[in-house]
Amino acid sequence: MLLSFSRRALLLLAVLLAPAASAQQPPPLRIAAAADLATCIDRLNAASGTGASATIGASGSFYAQIKNGAPYDVFLSADTAYPRALADAGLADPASLFVYAHGRLALWAATPGVQVDKGLRLLADPAIRRIAIANPEVAPYGKAARAALQRAGLWEQVRAKLVFGENIAQAMQFVESGNAQVGLVSSAHLAGRQASWLLPADAYPPIEQGAILTRRGSANPQAMAYLRFLRSDQGRAQLADCGFTLPAGRE
Repeated sequence: MLLSFSRRALLLLAVLLAPAASAQQPPPLRIAAAADLATCIDRLNAASGTGASATIGASGSFYAQIKNGAPYDVFLSADTAYPRALADAGLADPASLFVYAHGRLALWAATPGVQVDKGLRLLADPAIRRIAIANPEVAPYGKAARAALQRAGLWEQVRAKLVFGENIAQAMQFVESGNAQVGLVSSAHLAGRQASWLLPADAYPPIEQGAILTRRGSANPQAMAYLRFLRSDQGRAQLADCGFTLPAGRE
């Protein structure tokens, strides 16, 4: 059956408008998020209203991946050194870098009866046979844990007991599963949990967590909106609820 002129005109108009409508779709926003954000990132992404999706991992691993072309728009690192190195290499926007939170280390046991309130000296007890920390070569919390043990003069004494998670979330899993009796983990993972002891802030170098737009993200308006959200009162409130300490300023 032949189509009427008016129907053919409508079909032609729909075909002409379809590519324009598709072109207006914002590009997907991909976040590379430090492992200590594992319990928080879904809440942050939803509250941001940007449609972001996130991958969780060790900050040092993300640094290597982005350097090799991994398609992330925003990098939320547990150590500002990694995003700064990307900026120095021309792979991220240096003007977008800011500290969004400070991390804290805690000694934690999943089973009752382990006296974590003894602090780090507990780790030298022969009854403690496995201690979980993140890999100090790629994970900022692992570096901080190693520094704390070295400052306490315990690194060599407990080294044979250490089991290394690829990141701080995996170190946490080792303790939860019983593969380690205690762990030096992120306090942000411990909201509502018992049997933890917060290390003094001067027991290790500060864990300054940095956010940055990658070179790919610099062309994505949603990525810029995401960083504005993290600086906003709403974003900071979400981070505080997740157990992070916030920087005094927003830059």
